[in-house]
Amino acid sequence: MNKTLSLKQEIAYAAGMIGWSTMTNIIIVMLPYFYLPPSNAGLPPLVPQLVLLGAFNILSIIAASGRLVDAIYDPFIASKSDASTNKNGRRMPFMKWAIIPAMLFCGLVFYPIQKTESLHNAWWLTVTLCLFFVSVTTYIIPYNALLAEVTNTPRQKVKLSSYQQVGFVIGIILSACTNNFADLVETHFHVANRSEAIQIAIWGLCILSGLVMLLPIFFINEKEFSVAKPTHVPLWPAIKSTFKNSNFKYYLISDFAFYTALSIISSGLLFFCTVLLGLPESEGGKFMGAMVLASLLFYPLVNFGSAKIGKKPFVLLAFGVLCLIFVTIFFLGKLPFGPHTQIYILVLSASFPLAALGILPTAILADIAQRDTLETGENHEGMFLLSNTFL
Repeated sequence: MNKTLSLKQEIAYAAGMIGWSTMTNIIIVMLPYFYLPPSNAGLPPLVPQLVLLGAFNILSIIAASGRLVDAIYDPFIASKSDASTNKNGRRMPFMKWAIIPAMLFCGLVFYPIQKTESLHNAWWLTVTLCLFFVSVTTYIIPYNALLAEVTNTPRQKVKLSSYQQVGFVIGIILSACTNNFADLVETHFHVANRSEAIQIAIWGLCILSGLVMLLPIFFINEKEFSVAKPTHVPLWPAIKSTFKNSNFKYYLISDFAFYTALSIISSGLLFFCTVLLGLPESEGGKFMGAMVLASLLFYPLVNFGSAKIGKKPFVLLAFGVLCLIFVTIFFLGKLPFGPHTQIYILVLSASFPLAALGILPTAILADIAQRDTLETGENHEGMFLLSNTFL
């Protein structure tokens, strides 16, 4: 049996999640706010508010194009990682070289060519988004594939997934506080322009993200913990083999639903606060922080409860709560409570689903990948993570 990670190494592994979670959530939280801000944000709109096919504004098309390029690239990096014969391991070498490009392009996303509404900004945003997603995916897919390889039991998978999820929510908090950091930049560095203050805050977060993404590479020697062998199945047969796994197909549907819901809440929170409830934009980081910190209180329950009664009941309950949350969003600004009470009802209700659906699906996917390895004799962890990231 391969070695088990020490507590220090588990924390180092989770730190990698802080980095890429911060950068991807900066894109989710700040992109619509920075390029098509509310009228009271003190920021100029930077892309035309064009509507295509009567339903899709240009910003949503740009964001989708970045993800589409990412999806096309995903099979390549997953296949290369699974088949790698690098003497330092199948995953770490890819992660190491992805960090600087991810930092660079995340920052450049928020540096439009012109400071006014322009189609040139739309093209710039499309290119930088695509390059960011390609870069960060080169880190994410090998990083997540490691979880199945450096753990030996289902309990270890849930434990490491819990640490990983702590890193994820720290990344959400940091990204949600971008406007608060911009306030500090304006105050202490005497930057009068709000757009420039936000850009400086984002660069600071990108640098911090890159530093913590290095920690798994420094503290974990992949070859000491993983006994997985490079797969020899070509790309397309490997994809088909992955999707033949019936458990995996059901898993994908549920995980897709969760991340769609989380993205709507994350990217909409600043608008819920400012447009629906009339609260200042700096409040958004506080509410997001309250949601993810409250979710930490449920981690022990999810860990011990899932070990006793299984993961499935917690996942189903979490989805039920999410349904109620989306009903609540529809009525924000219309409920017979103050605006702060309304938003706290929303974010605190979301804390349990964030905990359960943040921890358990990753552990479930690791179980599925490990069972597939036992049944097929091939290590397709990267391909399972690819398909998950694709959705």
